Amino acid sequence: MDKLWIIIKREYLTRVKRKAFILATFLTPLFFGIFFVVITIIFAYQSDDVRKIVIQDPGEVMGNAMADSKSLYFTFSDETLEELKVRYNKEEFDGILVIPPVKDLQSKKMKVQYLSDKQLDPESNSALESELEKKLRKYKIRALGFDQEKLASLDVSITIDPDQINKKDGAEDEKTFTSLTTAVAAAMGGLMGVIMYLMVFINGSMVMRSVMEEKMSRIVEVMISSVKPFQLMLGKIIGVGAVGLTQFLIWAILIPLIALIVSLFMGIDSSPQMMPPGATGAEELMDSGLNPGLLIAEIQRMNWWLILPMFIVFFLGGFFIYSSLFAAVGSAIGDDMGEGQALTIPITIPVILAFYIMIVAIRAPNSSLAVWASIFPLFSPIVMPARLAFNPPAWQIILSAGLLILSVFFFVWLSGRIYRIGILMYGKKASFKEIGKWLFSKG
Repeated sequence: MDKLWIIIKREYLTRVKRKAFILATFLTPLFFGIFFVVITIIFAYQSDDVRKIVIQDPGEVMGNAMADSKSLYFTFSDETLEELKVRYNKEEFDGILVIPPVKDLQSKKMKVQYLSDKQLDPESNSALESELEKKLRKYKIRALGFDQEKLASLDVSITIDPDQINKKDGAEDEKTFTSLTTAVAAAMGGLMGVIMYLMVFINGSMVMRSVMEEKMSRIVEVMISSVKPFQLMLGKIIGVGAVGLTQFLIWAILIPLIALIVSLFMGIDSSPQMMPPGATGAEELMDSGLNPGLLIAEIQRMNWWLILPMFIVFFLGGFFIYSSLFAAVGSAIGDDMGEGQALTIPITIPVILAFYIMIVAIRAPNSSLAVWASIFPLFSPIVMPARLAFNPPAWQIILSAGLLILSVFFFVWLSGRIYRIGILMYGKKASFKEIGKWLFSKG
């Protein structure tokens, strides 16, 4: 244990004291703040391409009224199309919009002609189509003699108000679920799944690079003379993992702090459009226009006494499994650095699959795919944390954690068998068949 602790301490201190580590740790949140500002400005940017459009509407479908926008200005004209084309060639306006008379009020399709040598940009085109659809709907309502107010009363917004039938003791007078429960759980589950995915990949890659560097520089030959290969591998995994965890904790504090400061002092508002595709829970929360107090209350209602401890368990389990496998790959790589790409494919595929299953698990946390993937040891470190916010059954959590712990011992032992041979193997390309022989070698 003394030798193991020395290795862990060496791996940790030599890395956290490096200038590159310090700069990367503290400058990355600053760059993130700058990136946040730039991206917000880009998404807030609107087209400065102003178009003047003349509308020819002989059937008065638009009612001789069209609301201007920041980039589109409209005027109506009774002139013929040929006269308008002559004026267009004199550069008096930028386009002609021809609205045909409505011959069939039951028709659900209508083609409107836009004449111009300059094509409308997608945003202006979409906005124009939307406005024309509204105008056409109002025209049909008037032509069919319908009551506008009565038709408007048909539009109803439905909000599902969930609650439990069998409540826990002391919860009879308060709601166990709210309309925000699912959205908050989805957002928190997605956040934990993404964090787990990044930590497993980043730390695993750090371990592999560390093993490769020491093997290439032949420092490992000196170290093996005083410690066992398994101790060296385990110490490296724990030490490098502690470095990654330290960096992540610093980022977890600084990045939200910088984002908050930027938002407050620059008046930046994070809009739903800035959410990444597939962030279902986050989009629902932003679109709902919820009260921050309700959001905080809903977050406090979550079972953090279960979520946080189990998150740590699954993080450590996933870290040890994948870091040990990355260490084994690092030890098997020879002088050709390109070998690592082929050898890491069997490791990266389960991680990537687990990430996509995690997205599905957020949308359907109790589906068969989500349940069994959260139990399978190679997927559970990423999928189960995403399901914890949805309160899965206790037997699923216990079974998943138990299989994960057993898998940790198995994969660390398996990687140790590969590491003890591969770390001292030079000048020979390690194939999967060769690595298989190392597992049963007595050397």
